[in-house]
Amino acid sequence: MKKLALRIMLSFLPVPLTVTSVHAATQLQGAGATFPAPLYERWIAEFTKAHPGVQINYQGIGSGAGIKQFTQGLVTFGASDAAMTDEEIAKVKPGVVLIPAAAGSVVLAYNLPEVDDLKLSRDAYAGIFLGKVTKWNDPAIAKANPGVKLPDLDIAACERSDGSGTTFVFTQHLSAVSPEFQDKVGKGTTVTWPVGVAGKGNDGVTALIKQSPGAIGYVEYGYAVNNKLKFAALENKTGNYVKATPESGAATLSEAQFPPNLLRAWVPDPAGKDAYPIATFTWLLLYKSYADQTKWNTLKAFVNFGLTNGQKFSNELGYIPLPKPVADKGLEALNEIK
Repeated sequence: MKKLALRIMLSFLPVPLTVTSVHAATQLQGAGATFPAPLYERWIAEFTKAHPGVQINYQGIGSGAGIKQFTQGLVTFGASDAAMTDEEIAKVKPGVVLIPAAAGSVVLAYNLPEVDDLKLSRDAYAGIFLGKVTKWNDPAIAKANPGVKLPDLDIAACERSDGSGTTFVFTQHLSAVSPEFQDKVGKGTTVTWPVGVAGKGNDGVTALIKQSPGAIGYVEYGYAVNNKLKFAALENKTGNYVKATPESGAATLSEAQFPPNLLRAWVPDPAGKDAYPIATFTWLLLYKSYADQTKWNTLKAFVNFGLTNGQKFSNELGYIPLPKPVADKGLEALNEIK
């Protein structure tokens, strides 16, 4: 697939849904990533407003738990920021279709009341989560922040306690920029952190940061914005310090390359000068076939809504709207499910 253009105008048209495609009394159950949960909840509210008999329940339990429930057939659909590996896909008897449903950035939110603008070099933030940079006035941080009065305060790193796609995205990036991190910690939905305290879900880490002066942790951009957390500008591959915005995240995702027949791709260390270092797609996990066609017709209509009209809610909730070519590929994949 050719590289996606950075600035793509979204021009989604309403998709007519007839009473024959959406059964009035259908119940759908989904579970997985907390990263896109606020957006999925908005989709559910808007979709069920138009189809009041339909019930859709989504539980943000973390990507790892979502993949487990999806694999066990306990839900109608799953969700994961880490997509699924080939090995995980092979365990699902009906087969798997991965649909990129949304996109967003992972930020390093911090609690320093006297510091409003913070820059973190790659060495600094990798060092923090390796336990090597332990004070806020450490030279590794001070060098990138001339003139900023950094406190002589212990750094409290905050991480996820649950199996998390956000953890996967963050550790994949750290492993790409720091050979030491790759060697000592590595990437995954769960890892053994050298230092820090852990909270469950993006909301759990957000709470830890808010209540702990000196704390820093990785959370989804929307959680940081909605909770009024400050977050750092991060050094990217070109040496620029870039803050997370919908535009800088889109610059990162414009570099994504999808392999044939599988909508799974990441950009662990984007090369663009305006690219924010940590942005990702997040995926809906669907089965290749559904025995209950009534449920499938309703689920298909719901996902269709999310990939089209549902994208207009992305910006206000802190997400990056899917580039239209990616959304179109998702719609094509949706039509292949039986």
